[in-house]
Amino acid sequence: MAFSTLDEWLHWIEQQHPQEIELGLERAASVAAALAIRFDIPVISVAGTNGKGSCVALLSSILTAAGYRCGAYTSPHLLRYNERVCLDGQQAGNADLCRAFSAVNQARGGTPLSYFEFGTLAALWLFQQAELDVLILEVGLGGRLDAVNIIDPDVAIVSSVDLDHQAWLGTTREQIGREKAGIFRATKPAVMGDPLRVDSVVDHAQEIKAGLLCRDIDFGFSREATSWHWWGRGQQSERKSYRDLPLPAVLLDNAATVLQALSQLALVVDESAIRQGLQNVSMIGRGESRLYRQRKVRLNVAHNPAALRAMLATLPVLDNGQRRVAIFSALSDKAVDEMLSMCDSAIDQWHILQLHSTPRAMAAATIGDVLQGLGRQYRLHNSAGQALAEVVASTRAEDEILVFGSFFTVAEIVAVMDEQSFAGGQQ
Repeated sequence: MAFSTLDEWLHWIEQQHPQEIELGLERAASVAAALAIRFDIPVISVAGTNGKGSCVALLSSILTAAGYRCGAYTSPHLLRYNERVCLDGQQAGNADLCRAFSAVNQARGGTPLSYFEFGTLAALWLFQQAELDVLILEVGLGGRLDAVNIIDPDVAIVSSVDLDHQAWLGTTREQIGREKAGIFRATKPAVMGDPLRVDSVVDHAQEIKAGLLCRDIDFGFSREATSWHWWGRGQQSERKSYRDLPLPAVLLDNAATVLQALSQLALVVDESAIRQGLQNVSMIGRGESRLYRQRKVRLNVAHNPAALRAMLATLPVLDNGQRRVAIFSALSDKAVDEMLSMCDSAIDQWHILQLHSTPRAMAAATIGDVLQGLGRQYRLHNSAGQALAEVVASTRAEDEILVFGSFFTVAEIVAVMDEQSFAGGQQ
C-alpha cells in the first residue's frame, strides 16, 4: 500500500484500527524490531497529566540553543499533523512523513496498529534516519503501556499527576501515577514535577532503583517580579542553582522540572543556552495571546480541572469595565461540571462551540445545560467562524476573549483566525 499525499496516508491509517486508543507495547515493539529501530543517543521521555508539551518545547528550545541536533515527538497536533515530528525545531515535511508511513506499513506485515502507534513508529523511523544528538519523546496516554515506552529513556519526566483519562488509567492519583511512572528505568534518573507527593510514583522508583528527583525536595524555584531562580541537583547529587533567569512562555513548574532533567543528562548545557532557550520557547495554544480584529484573544488548550486551575492562576486581573468573554467546548469524557464551576466567576459572557473535528465532542447543548444550572446565560454556535464573528461583534477592543476547553476548541478557532488573516482580514 502506497499513497502519494500525507492526507491520503492519514485517512487510510485512521481506517485500519477500530479503536482510537488501544494500550499495550507488543504490537509497536514487534514492528520497531522489524524496522531495527534503536538509538545510541540520550533519550528523554515525558509523561504527565498536564505540562508534557511545555516540557518538550522547552527541552527542545534549550538543547537547540546549546548546539545539539534535537528530535522531538509530541501529540496531539493543533493544525497540521507535521507538528508532531520536529527536527531541530522544524516540522517534518509531507514527503518525509509519507516515506516513514510507507516504511512502517511494509515492516508491520499483518500486525494491526492504532493511529497513535503508526504515527509513533513513523516518527521513530524518521529520527533514526537523522543524525541527531538527543531525542525527546512525549507520551501519548499514561506511560507504562504507551507506544512511546518501547524506547528506553536515559531521563524520564513525570510533569504532573491528576485526574484525566480515568477510563484507561484509573480513578485515583495513585493509580494514574503508577501508570505514568512506568516510563522510569532501573538506575536511570527520573524527575517528578508535581509538588504533591504520589506514593505510587515514589514506590515504583524505589522498586526498580530509579534515581527519583522530586519537586520541592531535590529541586525547586522561586519567582520575582521580572525573573526567577532555580535550584536543584547535578549528576553527582551536587547542588546547582541559577539566579535571575528570564521568565519563559511556559509555567515555571514545568521550566523548573526541565532544568532538573537537563542537569541529569550527559550533555553539556551551559547557562547561556538555558537563558536563550527560556527566552525563545513558544507554543501555539498554550497560554498564547493573539490580536484578532483589534481584540486580544487568549488561547489555552486546558482541558481538565488541573489544567484549568493553572490557567486561572495566570489570567491577568481586568481593569474596571473590562470583560472576559469565553469560547468554550470540551470532549464528552471530561469533567465539564467541575470545569465550568471553577472558572465561572472569571468569565463575564459564555459562548459554547459545537466541535466538528472529533466524534468525541460533547454536545454544545449539554454544556449549555450545565451553565444553565449555574444560573448563567450563554450562546450556542455551530461553527468556529460563527462564534468568533459574534464574539467580536459583542465585545469592545479593551475586552479579552478566552478560548479554552480542549485542543480541538483551540484548533478550530485558530484555523479560522489564520484563514481570515491569510485572506487579508484585519488583525
